[in-house]
Amino acid sequence: MSIKSINPYNNQVLKEYTSYSTEKLEQMLQQSEQTFKQWRKTSFAERKKLMLKAAEVLNSTKQELGKLISLEMGKPIKDSISEIEKCAGCCEYYANNADNYLKEEIIKTDASKSMIAYHPIGTVLAIMTWNFPFWTVFRFAAPSIMAGNVGILKHASNVPQCALAIEEVFDKAGFPKGVFQTALIGSEKINDLISHKVIKAVTLTGSDIAGAQVASEAGKNIKKAVMELGGSDAFIVRADVDLEFAVAGAVKGRFINTGQSCIASKRFIVNAAIYEKFNELLVEKVKAMKVGNPLEDGVQLGPLARPDLAKSLQEQVNKSVQQGAKVLLEGGVKEKGSAVFYPILLADVKPGMVAYSEELFGPVFTIIKAGSDEEAVAIANDSKYGLGASIWTKDIVKAEEMAKDIEAGSVFINNIVKSDSRLPFGGVKHSGFGRELSTVGIREFVNVKTIWIK
Repeated sequence: MSIKSINPYNNQVLKEYTSYSTEKLEQMLQQSEQTFKQWRKTSFAERKKLMLKAAEVLNSTKQELGKLISLEMGKPIKDSISEIEKCAGCCEYYANNADNYLKEEIIKTDASKSMIAYHPIGTVLAIMTWNFPFWTVFRFAAPSIMAGNVGILKHASNVPQCALAIEEVFDKAGFPKGVFQTALIGSEKINDLISHKVIKAVTLTGSDIAGAQVASEAGKNIKKAVMELGGSDAFIVRADVDLEFAVAGAVKGRFINTGQSCIASKRFIVNAAIYEKFNELLVEKVKAMKVGNPLEDGVQLGPLARPDLAKSLQEQVNKSVQQGAKVLLEGGVKEKGSAVFYPILLADVKPGMVAYSEELFGPVFTIIKAGSDEEAVAIANDSKYGLGASIWTKDIVKAEEMAKDIEAGSVFINNIVKSDSRLPFGGVKHSGFGRELSTVGIREFVNVKTIWIK
């Protein structure tokens, strides 16, 4: 089986790779197991030195790596470079904090001494998606490796160059061979990997459909799993908001990575008193967005990552319009077979419509009218997803009250939802389980061990 790297802007094949054989995979797994036996014994000081070096490698090659992201999945170059910088920051964060997060905790009991210790568990399999091809990997890899684990990456098949480049970052930083390895394989080999005795845990970033399959296989093999899945984040606009401020946030929140982000704002729940004005201003702002070649300066929206994704999104939009959604701004696929997708604004979206209930992964606004704060929260919670949400208002006290009632892993007030190495990241319901980042994330893949002495 071949794995192709294709530029989604012009459909040009950049490189082609042969999928790794079963024999090569077995060699990687054995290397991983042998390396772990030594890596787990390294000091935090040694791990820190190497992880800080990885940050240096990322920062020194961010132009090259950023271009690779833009070429393989269409992210505007400025955003691609920012993604690499964020990865470097994550490496620095865990290099400087892992020791403290995993230090032994003395607990007073009837023992002479009792404590909680945090010990690494072994090889963690990461099954990652294409939309943030470096960030999704590093937010797992930096904490896991600093905890003393080792990792094997099965990346999305449309970003093989990024996948190999990540392995190279760790190699250049001087990590022992086998601490981090990339496996170029198709999805047909995932179950065999999960069930392999060397693999001790699994983390996945992807759709809820993929999450259900991987979590089921992990559960069948009694292995720890963390699932960061889809989202249909609510963007609640209260009547008292500064409209210019809210609309600017809406544009920024919806167009993260050309709308291809789990935590991109997707459902805009706007108070009826300002509904029309919000929509008018939003149309004006979105019309000014520049769509084009992601490598060109000033381009704000690149293509979607693959033509089939653009086609599927267009079908979701078409069904929603047939069901009664109002088109405020036309866009979508303008050339058959193209991955370039122009922004679309859908208003008057109601329950029963595709745009109301499904995740729309691209630059499509779903705008829903709410008559009250209570109705806005009810609409926000009327989703199978629960990743993030944001509330836009001048009344912070009221927003905090509303935030407590929203079913989501993160609620941001007067800002778009974003991931931060210092804060836990993850969701509830079909958005997954477990957490990445912060002190919580680094403890997901460790043995939380009780030691009792008398």
